[in-house]
Amino acid sequence: MNRLLTATALAAMLAAPAYSETFRWASTTDPQTMDPHAVSSTPVLGFLNNVYEGLVRRGRDMTIEASLATAWEPLPEGAGWRFTLREGVTFHDGAAFTAEDVRFSYERASSEASDVRSWFAPVSDVVVVDDFTVDILTTAPQPIFPDSIANWMIMDSGWAAANDATGVARDVENFATLNANGTAAFRLVSRQPDLETVLEPFDGWWGEVEHNITQAIFTPIQNDATAVAALLSGEIDMINPVPVQDAARIEAGDGVSVLRGIETRVIMLGFAHDHETLQNGAPNPFSDVRVRRAVAQAVNVDAILQTIMRGSAEPASQLVPPSSRGFSTGLDTRPPLDPDAARALLAEAGYPDGFDFTLSCTNDRYINDEAVCQAVVGMLAQVGMTATLEAGPVSNYWPELRAGNFDMYLLGWSPGTFDAEHPLRFLVHTAGDALGTWNFGGYSNPRIDALIPLIQSEIDDSARQAMLDETAATIQEDMVYVPLYVEPLLWGVRDGVSLTQRPDNFFILRWVTVD
Repeated sequence: MNRLLTATALAAMLAAPAYSETFRWASTTDPQTMDPHAVSSTPVLGFLNNVYEGLVRRGRDMTIEASLATAWEPLPEGAGWRFTLREGVTFHDGAAFTAEDVRFSYERASSEASDVRSWFAPVSDVVVVDDFTVDILTTAPQPIFPDSIANWMIMDSGWAAANDATGVARDVENFATLNANGTAAFRLVSRQPDLETVLEPFDGWWGEVEHNITQAIFTPIQNDATAVAALLSGEIDMINPVPVQDAARIEAGDGVSVLRGIETRVIMLGFAHDHETLQNGAPNPFSDVRVRRAVAQAVNVDAILQTIMRGSAEPASQLVPPSSRGFSTGLDTRPPLDPDAARALLAEAGYPDGFDFTLSCTNDRYINDEAVCQAVVGMLAQVGMTATLEAGPVSNYWPELRAGNFDMYLLGWSPGTFDAEHPLRFLVHTAGDALGTWNFGGYSNPRIDALIPLIQSEIDDSARQAMLDETAATIQEDMVYVPLYVEPLLWGVRDGVSLTQRPDNFFILRWVTVD
């Protein structure tokens, strides 16, 4: 019997779970690191949500709920937020959790090396009131601040100091890269990057145990056929994602099912806005908005959705999907497919014969990512833009983009707050100390930079939406990115496994039961 259940039905069944056996799951992407502050990506943050915890967390229905904090309230006059911490919590090594660990984790996560430091751009200080009370002070009112730190994970300050891991190791390694000491329902037992990572339940966890597994083994499997075969044979209990071309075959098979949904992730094309030259040494055409618009009008998104995504994805018009708070409903159309208009724009920009460039792409991060990029190469060639495709693993991809080694690139973005403000601070704000940390192309617009802190602090929904609409219109007008589609969720699960599929594509082990 297939038991992929809704969150409500699952919660009703898990009152008194009995422990079962090893649970095995696989995905195309191995988390790059075990450091919770080093890489702001779903493979890292989603995996580590099983090991580390934050002050708050998201439930099955994505609402914010208590975790290491039991209560939170705004300080007077919008000065910040007070968090009351959970008492009696221990880290996996037995050390007690206190407010000092929160302050340490703030200092670490907001440091220059941290990839999540933009979460703390509006924070001026974290004050320890007592062992179980902290005040997070902000420079202006932050009405959605608790939502913005749902994936901020708290580290043990003593463990980090003892293991020389007080600093974030993003593109290098330290002890926290391969080891972990959290407070969550599962603890890290062993880590072999790109091969296998083993977790076991933490007997001292403070929460109510809902799962029934004794060991969880994660294996990265990049080859689609291998992953499907492992699921069908029973070697693997769950794969994410199911290759879209194999979904129907799996659904027709015995003993397995496909759980379908829509992720909050928008797949898009990004550009080198501020580069003087391309990788081949030629002048950079992508600094001209007419060239970026030509790209948008040359890419046949409908064809990609029909042939490569097999009808499982939805076209995107903005940096967030329509399900996100703050989506601009009046700007929900894509540029029309028009190769002739694209050629005319290129000619007007001074490239009547087109140009050669490099398209950078992952081959193990998003569903059919390399195939999508190959299709884009063919579509752009029809209007004179000749791309050399450079596709590689995500472990090398982000460092190359941060180093500026690209002309045009593929990117997927899921807003951690489920709010349209989220990609603004990461992808659009001028790159600086804490903001624009994923703005690899160097786009800069003073008006958007000025609007972002106002959007973050605005309490009136109508006024806030008006500012979000203005930023969305500017992003479309400047063609900062070319949104392609909203990525689907396709999980393959063997019968007898119950779990919850969240739209952020986080896989939470504490909700898994196995018959």
